[in-house]
Amino acid sequence: MSTVTAPVKGKPAKAAVSDRSRAETRLGQKLVAPAIVLMLLVTAFPMLRALYLSTFDYALTAPDDRNFVGVSNYLTALTDPLFWQTTAITVLYMVVTVAVELVIGFAFAMVMHRVIFARGIIRTSILIPYGIITVVSGFAWQFAFSFQNGFVNGWLPFVGDDFNWFGETGSAVIAIMVSEIWKTTPFMSLLLLAGLAQVSEDMIEAAKVDGATWTQRLTKVILPNMRAAIMVAVLFRALDAYRIFDNIFVMTAGAVKTESISFLTYRQTIEQFQLGMGSALSVLLFLSVLVVAFAIVKVFRVDLAQARQE
Repeated sequence: MSTVTAPVKGKPAKAAVSDRSRAETRLGQKLVAPAIVLMLLVTAFPMLRALYLSTFDYALTAPDDRNFVGVSNYLTALTDPLFWQTTAITVLYMVVTVAVELVIGFAFAMVMHRVIFARGIIRTSILIPYGIITVVSGFAWQFAFSFQNGFVNGWLPFVGDDFNWFGETGSAVIAIMVSEIWKTTPFMSLLLLAGLAQVSEDMIEAAKVDGATWTQRLTKVILPNMRAAIMVAVLFRALDAYRIFDNIFVMTAGAVKTESISFLTYRQTIEQFQLGMGSALSVLLFLSVLVVAFAIVKVFRVDLAQARQE
């Protein structure tokens, strides 16, 4: 007599992986393997070297006086209020800039996707800021926010002609964020444009026929089908924004409590020659970047097989 195994309640059967999905997975692994091997060869030694140096009290001013301290550098960093202050500022930079870039970048992507006339000129114009070197754009925005000869105060009469944007933390952070948003929004729009091109026009037209408004088509058709692209765009930009350094270095040099974790690491390693503490901070930065990446992937929960409509 044969028996039939009934599925356990509350535990839906796991969807079978298709042959196409398995084949694409194997192909993807083969394609990325050379890049992974090369990346490990280039980055493994510096990473292991930093991990090794982080266990020593080691300064370039006394290269022969190197003492093993274990995890003491990590404990010092994690119990220092300055580390948590720079972490908070770094998270603020990341959250605000990525959120604003996501909204503006999506608007730009919609324009680039829908425009018919002068499409090449419009796309090139939108992408120009991303082609400018970050240091150059940082100096340009530092000049723009200058209360002596900048134009921002003239455009914002409510702040006053003599308002010093770099005189206090809040306004200096805003100036740095503006420069970062202006520079990297085109990159966000480029990633979102790629995702927007994958949305089926037939689905949008079907929604129109059913009487869906533009807002309903956006929230029920376009955005759900762009979930994977949005995750990639947010992930790339969040990790880049979390490691912000150039604009801070150029615009404030870390003054008025605007320094990020990357800038704090730079101060310890390059300015104060503390290789032990600087290496410990770089390891903590690396670990925090991994945490941010893991959190973003978990929040979006994108099923790539479902995104391919399997």
